[in-house]
Amino acid sequence: MIKKALASALLAGFGIYGVQAHAADNEVNIYSARHYQTDEALYGNFTKQTGIKVNRIEAKEDELLERIRNEGANSPADVFIAVDASRLANADEMGIFAPVKSKLLEERIPAHLRADNWFSYSTRARVIVYNKDMVKAEQAQTYEGLASPALKGMVCTRSGSHPYNLSLGAALVQHDGVAKTEEWAKGIVANFARAPKGGDTDQIKAVAAGECGIAIANSYYLARLMNSTKPD
Repeated sequence: MIKKALASALLAGFGIYGVQAHAADNEVNIYSARHYQTDEALYGNFTKQTGIKVNRIEAKEDELLERIRNEGANSPADVFIAVDASRLANADEMGIFAPVKSKLLEERIPAHLRADNWFSYSTRARVIVYNKDMVKAEQAQTYEGLASPALKGMVCTRSGSHPYNLSLGAALVQHDGVAKTEEWAKGIVANFARAPKGGDTDQIKAVAAGECGIAIANSYYLARLMNSTKPD
């Protein structure tokens, strides 16, 4: 079984755009769907160490991929950054990446966190959050346990079509097989406290409010709520 503390296939990564070499010697053009302070530090340190200027265009993955498709061979993009393995796989299927052979990247990034045409540089844990007044701790130890009949009417989640949940499902297929994962998904649906809606923050708030007893969310959403000064 997969423990809740393990990250499923949720990661941020990048691919090198492959139509032609666009970057000037002292500039690199990044199309990024990530908007985090940690990235600001990454880009700043890169420029400081190399002298190479980082130019960014930021938008959602689908918008960036559509832009690259429309720009074709004239796209200025050098690097595409996405927030999830499923998005990187979609981009790879479009054929926009150039193969990258880097001994340094291969040494520093484990094989299960990279593919032929892209590399990951961060992972995120998709964890189980629960209301201790409604759910026992032993019921919140594994993803598979969320499908237990004991949690009927207790589970909240965002849409199953969201990349975060698609990647979680893919991880379960890898660990448990297709048949067991299909049964798990049916069990999750049978245990819904409500129809899927909202994002991860909404699921955590619903657990806190007692609308549902248990949910799945990326860990940093909980950290944001815990550190927020907003009353809601």
